[in-house]
Amino acid sequence: MALLDFIELAAAEPIHNTVILLHGLGADGHDFAPIVQELALANTRFILPHAPSIPVTVNQGYVMPAWYDIYGFGADFKQDAVGIQATQHAINALIANEIQRGIPSERITLAGFSQGGAIALHTALRHPQPLASVLALSTYLPLADTLASEASVANRQIPIYMAHGTADNVISLERCHASARALQQQGYQVNLHEYAMPHSVSMEEIQDIRAFLQPRLAITST
Repeated sequence: MALLDFIELAAAEPIHNTVILLHGLGADGHDFAPIVQELALANTRFILPHAPSIPVTVNQGYVMPAWYDIYGFGADFKQDAVGIQATQHAINALIANEIQRGIPSERITLAGFSQGGAIALHTALRHPQPLASVLALSTYLPLADTLASEASVANRQIPIYMAHGTADNVISLERCHASARALQQQGYQVNLHEYAMPHSVSMEEIQDIRAFLQPRLAITST
């Protein structure tokens, strides 16, 4: 399949690792470029793809960049399984492209914020090759009821970093907690962090992400 359009940001050569970082609803790959600069990870390539523009039901059908349709922000709303799975395949293609470029799957991390974080979780836990880790920021576990039958054995031990704002009024902290419990019940190890912030990313969180990624990507602290 054709690759998604993306921005590529890389540290100085040699490149040993890749982080695929997915933006949230209504944004694009440029949204997280400043965070890449703050992370300052050596020997690492960041791939920041752009979501296609589609009608989003929760926003009255307005066409905007989105990884899948959203019918509502509560846990009880129907989920767009077809859209989520289509984006999963698109992210798998980006992973395959990085492997073709010489990055082993074990040095590829999936990360994302909000809707992008949901896709990162969904895709990483189902990917057939072992990945370095997954970062799920201000998000939830989508299609949780299919995970048990679709989970990849290769990523049963994948390090999971979840972070959420205690004042998030878009995706509730309780929904994050419910997602973490669902993962733990299936044997996943979840590294859960909470921050005094709304639906956003904080500098403290960025510092914690850097500390989390460094050993998993074999990066020496500077």
